[in-house]
Amino acid sequence: MNTSALVEQYLRLGLAFDRLEPGFVDAFTGDPSLRREIENAPAPDPRALARQAAWLRTELPGAGLDKTRTEFIDSALTALECSARKFAGDDIGFVDEVRSYFDDVDIEMGDPELYRQSHADLDALLPGTGDLAVRYAAHRRSEEIPREKIADAVSAFSGALREKVRGTYPLPDAEVVEFEVVSDKPWSGFNYYLGDYRSRVAINGDLTQYMSSLPHLIAHEAYPGHHTEHCRKEQFLVGAGQHEQSIFLVNTPQCLMAEGLADHALVAAIGPDWGTWAQEIYADLGLRFDGQRAEAISAATGGLLGVRQDAALLLHDRGGDQDSVAAYLRTWLLATDERARQMLRFLSSPLWRAYISTYVEGYRLLGTWLDVAPAADRLGRFGRLLDEPLTPAALRAELAGD
Repeated sequence: MNTSALVEQYLRLGLAFDRLEPGFVDAFTGDPSLRREIENAPAPDPRALARQAAWLRTELPGAGLDKTRTEFIDSALTALECSARKFAGDDIGFVDEVRSYFDDVDIEMGDPELYRQSHADLDALLPGTGDLAVRYAAHRRSEEIPREKIADAVSAFSGALREKVRGTYPLPDAEVVEFEVVSDKPWSGFNYYLGDYRSRVAINGDLTQYMSSLPHLIAHEAYPGHHTEHCRKEQFLVGAGQHEQSIFLVNTPQCLMAEGLADHALVAAIGPDWGTWAQEIYADLGLRFDGQRAEAISAATGGLLGVRQDAALLLHDRGGDQDSVAAYLRTWLLATDERARQMLRFLSSPLWRAYISTYVEGYRLLGTWLDVAPAADRLGRFGRLLDEPLTPAALRAELAGD
């Protein structure tokens, strides 16, 4: 099978998964007639899709693809075979499911001592001597963005980040992000990449927006996160004939790379003093924000990164029920019960239940890889994530070499 035939079969296979679970195809910017053909075909059989994924893996070595493209498609096919088996009803353990989806990522429960140290760091930063969860909740309330200011804040941060990112990574003049507020969603924000360098970013209006997190959200979804990555890959990879990059599939290594990239986006673009930068923008909006304090609290809560993945393990691997897992989130993440229940909604979704590992393990892996570069060149190294079809295994191999 030659290159073009194999890539077309890969695209057909990926598109078929959207018939099993709408939303499995996060984005597709390829031939619209191909998508219509799959949409109008008989509903696919999951076991047939699993066999197709396994067969395509055997065809890869002779397809004439270079090593990087071969590794990218091979890792995606491994993930798709596992997803198809799950759809067919196979009993696959949660840890094995995550490993298959995200390129041999092994997950385990976090260290409570690390969480206790994070709590101690927070205790020193938050005023008062009472219950830490109560004091943290009070701090969060002090950072709430008034509803009437949210649209202006989104516009201000997206404009500032767009200017910063385009200075390093030029984007086509036609690129644009439109923001909208939605409700009744299990996530806080979502990028819908529409193709032709256009994105629609949905922000969950049911959730309170906080001054310390909004800059991260805009960077994550738009500049230099998901939107920027989609644009760069459409321009430079799809434009060069790598049409496998025209589809973005949930629960594949592509997602771990994208979410890790997006979670590092703000610091990559602005630097570790992002809080001071944000403070100036908020001041122009008439909002008081202590940027240095936000940076310190963010560093302290960084040690709690693994708590949400622990919750997924407790729920899907250790037999925990919703109430006990919510209590775990309240204890270690210092979450309100409302926030814990919102997180459980995401963790309980059949489509999204394993996805939390893309944020946790993606952040860890890409952070380690980015740290190899000098601080002054972090955004330059970040550009490789935007422009190259890298996989978790490729980053681990580079780190082993370094």
